[in-house]
Amino acid sequence: MNQAREEILGKLRKAVHPETVPPDFNQPIYHSIENSLEIIFKENLEKVNGLVYLCSSDEDLYRELKEFLRTRPKNLVFCNEDEICMHLVSAGIPFQRRLELSDNVDIGITGCEFLIAHTGSVMVSSAQKGGRQMFVYPAVHIVIAQKKRLVGYLEKAYSGIMEKYKESFPSHVSLITGPSRTADIEKTLVLGAHGPRELVVFVA
Repeated sequence: MNQAREEILGKLRKAVHPETVPPDFNQPIYHSIENSLEIIFKENLEKVNGLVYLCSSDEDLYRELKEFLRTRPKNLVFCNEDEICMHLVSAGIPFQRRLELSDNVDIGITGCEFLIAHTGSVMVSSAQKGGRQMFVYPAVHIVIAQKKRLVGYLEKAYSGIMEKYKESFPSHVSLITGPSRTADIEKTLVLGAHGPRELVVFVA
């Protein structure tokens, strides 16, 4: 036993341990974005089962949204954000406004704070009308966003939201990257385990 132990220890002593290469702190942390922000955002969100519609105008956006909703339940579509509600009315898209939602909401329509191209993430906050429940309760979460909300990287979104709210920062800021998911049970992937089963983003 002692001989075997000494042989193992001898091999360990002779093992080559290359010196570690120190990180280059002058190199950028993230890879560069080679395409337009909206294309990169779409590619990255759709990699994690999100869906993105890139639209040429507000009119095009709400026409695409109306077509998307055509085969969906109409009686449980909710939106509480004033500007989006105005466009929904103009487009003839039926919806409801309600401050308190039940847990069987079919579709919730919200805006966002920012869209982050590098990770395909949607930044939302409790400062938006409808609050946190609109990001959790609906089976389908639809996000309406303008292209000016697109940023390349996460730090740009953080600095943007800090600048926007200054002294009245929201109590809740969250990043949504695709539908919620879990594989805890038998390593089987389940979408919508802790929130919406679908995340759909319309950008114009």
